[in-house]
Amino acid sequence: MSTGTPTDISIGTPNGRLFRRLRASRGYDLAMRTMGGLWYLALAFEVSAPIPGASATAPQLVARASAAAFYAILCVLLLLRPPAKAEAEGIAPRAAAFVGTYLPWTIPVLGSPAGSAALNLASAGLVILGMVLTLVTVAHLGRAFSLVPQARKVVRSGPYRWLRHPLYFAEEVAVSGTVLQFLSPVTIAIFVAHLAIQIRRIYYEEDLLRRTFPEYAAYAAGNWRLVPFVW
Repeated sequence: MSTGTPTDISIGTPNGRLFRRLRASRGYDLAMRTMGGLWYLALAFEVSAPIPGASATAPQLVARASAAAFYAILCVLLLLRPPAKAEAEGIAPRAAAFVGTYLPWTIPVLGSPAGSAALNLASAGLVILGMVLTLVTVAHLGRAFSLVPQARKVVRSGPYRWLRHPLYFAEEVAVSGTVLQFLSPVTIAIFVAHLAIQIRRIYYEEDLLRRTFPEYAAYAAGNWRLVPFVW
């Protein structure tokens, strides 16, 4: 609803039309791709850096290397991806995308290391598995990757033959491993909140894809959303 304030960017207002033209420009797209790419590059360096005063096991080192490779690949994909054919309107889809992406980063801050060798081993195993699944998924998603809901094409190859959102599935596997490493009621609550937000993101993305690509409905009818034989 328009409030009439100078900062109003509703679609029907002059400010709204100007904002839409700005978002459609090549300069805006290049700026967003560059900032996103640099952010993921920074994350690659962050996850690969050793934790001061702590020694890492071999599985943890492999997990770090997998995470760093994942973020480096996302950096390249963002820099090379083509413009979107459509994107979700409004603040809610973007807010869900950013919160869903970065909420797991609060787990090491708000949790405490479990200290159990069994939990640490299980944690490293899940993180490695999640990152491997993520790398495989991203290899098929390619330049169709985006953070906020955007439509570029309907991907049907690789894990997308069975799941509509394999990247979210892989991410939840990795996040569950992080929760085990910093197991506490707080981190479990963060995981549940994160899963709820990711489900909301799935609905935003599917709504956009159905409106943009008529063939998406037939594709969606032949596979599962997130977990095979469950949902």
